Amino acid sequence: MSIKIRKQDALNFHMQGQPGKIEVVPTKSLSTQLDLALAYSPGVAVPCLEIAANKEDVYKYTSKGNLVAVISNGTAVLGLGNIGPEASKPVMEGKGVLFKKFAGIDVFDIEIDEEDPDAFIKIVKSLEPTFGGINLEDIKAPECFKIETELKAKMNIPIMHDDQHGTAIISCSALLNALEIVGKKIEDISIVVNGAGAAAVSCTKLYIALGARPENIIMCDSKGVLNSKRTGLDDIKKQFVTSKNIDSLQEAMKGADVFVGLSVADAITPDDLNAMAKDPIVFALSNPDPEIAYDLAMKTRHDIIMATGRSDHPNQVNNVLGFPYIFRGALDVRATEINEAMKLAAVKALAELAKEPVPDIVVKAYGADKIRFGRDYLIPKPLDTRLITTVSPAVAKAAMDSGVAKNPITDWGAYHEILQKRIGIDQKLMSRVIDRAKKQPKRVVFTEADHHKVLKAAQILKDEGIAFPILLGNKERIMKLMEEYKLDLYDCPILYPRLEEETVKRYAQEFYKKRQRKGMNYQDCERLMRERNYFAAMMVEHGDADALVSGLTKDYPKTILPSLQIIGTAEGVNRVAGMYIVLAKRGTFFFADTTVNVEPDAQQLAEIIELTAHGVKFFDIEPRVAMLSYSNFGSSKGDVPEKAKEAVRLAKLKNPDLVVEGDIQANVALNTTLQQETFPFSALAKEGANTLIFPNLASGNIAYKLLMEIGGAETIGPILLGMKKPVHVLQLGSSIREIVNMAAIAVVDAQLHEQNGHL
Repeated sequence: MSIKIRKQDALNFHMQGQPGKIEVVPTKSLSTQLDLALAYSPGVAVPCLEIAANKEDVYKYTSKGNLVAVISNGTAVLGLGNIGPEASKPVMEGKGVLFKKFAGIDVFDIEIDEEDPDAFIKIVKSLEPTFGGINLEDIKAPECFKIETELKAKMNIPIMHDDQHGTAIISCSALLNALEIVGKKIEDISIVVNGAGAAAVSCTKLYIALGARPENIIMCDSKGVLNSKRTGLDDIKKQFVTSKNIDSLQEAMKGADVFVGLSVADAITPDDLNAMAKDPIVFALSNPDPEIAYDLAMKTRHDIIMATGRSDHPNQVNNVLGFPYIFRGALDVRATEINEAMKLAAVKALAELAKEPVPDIVVKAYGADKIRFGRDYLIPKPLDTRLITTVSPAVAKAAMDSGVAKNPITDWGAYHEILQKRIGIDQKLMSRVIDRAKKQPKRVVFTEADHHKVLKAAQILKDEGIAFPILLGNKERIMKLMEEYKLDLYDCPILYPRLEEETVKRYAQEFYKKRQRKGMNYQDCERLMRERNYFAAMMVEHGDADALVSGLTKDYPKTILPSLQIIGTAEGVNRVAGMYIVLAKRGTFFFADTTVNVEPDAQQLAEIIELTAHGVKFFDIEPRVAMLSYSNFGSSKGDVPEKAKEAVRLAKLKNPDLVVEGDIQANVALNTTLQQETFPFSALAKEGANTLIFPNLASGNIAYKLLMEIGGAETIGPILLGMKKPVHVLQLGSSIREIVNMAAIAVVDAQLHEQNGHL
């Protein structure tokens, strides 16, 4: 399903809070006068003098080695054309975000108000002392060719125009694997390239570098085939003139083995596909609408291998598979350029990675039963966590082998670990959950649908195919809000329990059966069923909804009680618990219990440990549990250390393989150096804890809220653990994104319940 973007949503995203998508964050402490003196005057003079004596020391004492400039003049922005440097800035910031997210690379975006290529080259050349690499972006052809070529000749840092080479690298990987599947050799195939811009030219050159014969390639632009009859062709297009006596794209398609579209939507027809050779390979890469619709192409030829630029079809040719990891490898060996050898290394690394068994974590992220090399899986998925440890080392090694690496890697094992730590593999946690939810969306009932945040979240869930929202609330008010915020939720069920007489009576009868021996009469049950949290819980219990999300406007205990009374806990679970995911700069952590159990005893804490460990595994992360206290392994006496120690003993009795330690202080649990020096026997000494169990509700609740407000950590939750069916309670006043995240978790929880599991 393609994502529908609303104008106001996009504008709000970019201007909410601090405008834009990036900020500069200091990497050193600046809390004392000494810190400031070291960071600036007079301390800063020391590294300045070291660098003056040896320019290469700039990589030792500054951020240059991990800093890339994303540079544009705004002359060819996306499909919008020459809209100017200011208008290109949101794209450049976005590119910077991708560099950081996928490869841990810092970026300054630079928009230059200069269209003259010589002047542009002079400006960029002058920036070399600042940056470890240059990513050129959205610069129109043919100027982009001259700019990149001259900058590469004049500068001694990695430079790449991603619009050219990114698509070329990814499509080459897909082409190599497609040819292997159909049993054809690249030197024998005929290729039609529709489009003669930057990406098309770079793709074609890379195909030739891989062995394709120039005489077997036909390139077309908007006027037809580039042939010897054409006049007025620039020097770039002249390189691809064919001697064949054909003029049109339709003629070129006859008998072609491969079609690569980098042009416009609907450029080819079913007749064109039928004219191609057996087992045709079609890369229709125009975005958002390909040169021929995917479904139409697949219907036309059953022997076709198809790739597009879209995420909702197999074989997405997405530049994010390439540029973050290529620059990562180039920066890490301090390469003086990104050369052909490095690009080809990236091509081959991507192609080979697609042939390897796909880890469960990736399969689950995409909600598939299996992902394996074949016609529908030619290249890795963008969320594959192996990309950074596969592509970056290949690029780094190619730089070393081709003689452009100034800082060669000697310990590849250590480099592998560094790469994983660069981004934190867990950084993509919610992306995996959301992608998994999209594969099998479920019906999620929202009890507070007469709140604009819930409706906006429901719109996102519907548009992105994450869930099927069911809206509870006053229909007139909900419709008014939909009109006010221009939302399209008219096909979502809207139920107002006070008016659903027949359903209320049916639900009340079922509720009465559950509670008649617990002090509740039928009249009480019918009255409660008119309340939305009770009604929604019974919808889930009765199978009229798959999951419930509530709590935006009500206190946690009041929200959870109806679900506990109606749905109850999962089999073998005596109590539920609340868990927060804390996304901090140093990694992802899980906190429990933060919302439910006020003063648990040792036995109850052992149950919370077990529930939380199970919940952490739900996110494909192996739990390393610390049972927190104010004591370290009996160093202080008191009720808290004693029950913490006993809870760990009971947890280990039930699950001997669980990595759990306690009693232990929070800082010690996270500090591996301190543990190795003082408590080397600790099971957490090697990697540290990622799951923190608090001795009572007060400490857990205080801790995560302080981290949010003072520490700047992002939190997801609270996630309710141990329910018989999917029920998830929002934090009071949650944001729209937090509601979406919780709903995605609820959907995947519902998928898990179908397999007789639970969160």
